[in-house]
Amino acid sequence: MVVRRRRRVARSCPRSRTASSSKHLAELSGAGMMDCKSALEEADGDLEKAYTILREKGIAKAAKRAGRSTGQGVVESYLHKTGDDYPPQVGVLVEVNCETDFVAKGVDFRKLARELALHVAAAGPRWVAREDIPDEILVEERNLYQRKAEQDGKPEQAIPKIVDGQVEKFIQENVLLEQPYFRDPKHPVKDLIAENISKLQENITVRRFSRFNVREA
Repeated sequence: MVVRRRRRVARSCPRSRTASSSKHLAELSGAGMMDCKSALEEADGDLEKAYTILREKGIAKAAKRAGRSTGQGVVESYLHKTGDDYPPQVGVLVEVNCETDFVAKGVDFRKLARELALHVAAAGPRWVAREDIPDEILVEERNLYQRKAEQDGKPEQAIPKIVDGQVEKFIQENVLLEQPYFRDPKHPVKDLIAENISKLQENITVRRFSRFNVREA
């Protein structure tokens, strides 16, 4: 009897740990329990690797849904106060679109819109996507970095790579989807959206935003 009880415990412990890990991963990623269990098995129980697997799969699913029409959505607002005794100093409006009103009314979608509004308030992007940057601004930035590299005496053969790197840095600093997400700077905002596309099973897009600051012209 003792031997049998020991065997039952030995068999049940791994299942208990797996269930606990799956639940924890689901809370972190927002993915379903079965997806989390599968990711943990693929990662040999490593939570960090499993989270990366889920993130990559979410981005892949988002790419497949990218062409779907997004005719529904919400306009989220946020007002930021610098102190309890001060009126709001920063205001944000963000339009986030999805495919159906069912998702648009859901808690998860509204939470995403709220997070995007908070991010815009904190990071102050200028454009939604890199494609939105006017060509003349990119040309101006590229010429600026070119002159700077030449003035610094950089090797001629290295200048194109240096300029490309500076332009990419400019994009990541000023484009909403490319900016590091303020709650998780290791990943860009576009990854947050991709994760929600995978979770909600609908295409999600940020159409536009406006940011107002009383200290800015």
